[in-house]
Amino acid sequence: MMAGEPLSEREAMQNNVGPGKPRIILAASGSVAAIKFANLCHSFSEWAEIRAVATKSALHFIDKASLPKDVLFYTDDDEWSSWKKIGDNVLHIELRKWADLMVIAPLSANTLGKIAGGLCDNLLTCIVRAWDFNKPLFVAPAMNTFMWNNPFTERHLEIVSQLGISLVPPITKRLACGDYGNGAMAEPSLIFSTVRLYFQSQGRVGWNPT
Repeated sequence: MMAGEPLSEREAMQNNVGPGKPRIILAASGSVAAIKFANLCHSFSEWAEIRAVATKSALHFIDKASLPKDVLFYTDDDEWSSWKKIGDNVLHIELRKWADLMVIAPLSANTLGKIAGGLCDNLLTCIVRAWDFNKPLFVAPAMNTFMWNNPFTERHLEIVSQLGISLVPPITKRLACGDYGNGAMAEPSLIFSTVRLYFQSQGRVGWNPT
């Protein structure tokens, strides 16, 4: 399903699911690190069933043509185009029901603040607001060093940690803005290995050590 295509029945999301594969939502918010989102999707795609979600700002950095061909890709427009009348499926609720786990990578400072404040003004944050926190949710922040070191970031991270959201910490490197410091998103391979090891430790479905 391409961006802008309406959501079909929930059964369509449940079809073509490989036996034992975890169902994972990979979501990107508006950070330049979203240029690595296709790489992230490829890292997960052979091991898990993937649904991809991107905010409007993230679309500036994502090359949709580079995404795996079997990954369904949703944007804010799909949230509205898929609903016509009372009784129709609501996309963020259907995705929430479908998924075993969610990963937000990159997580921008703005989206971090929204989640910490309970705001839900786009598809990504609506999924989080409806999320069942008995299911794991991982975030991989990406922002300028000064934004990462800002007191607001510390407060917001404390709040999301209390919700049970797991952090894949940023790394120190030369940032896209030219500054050097902490705040760069962890590499997609590290995000993938963190999630996969989580499944191994929990004895969850989808773990295949090959």
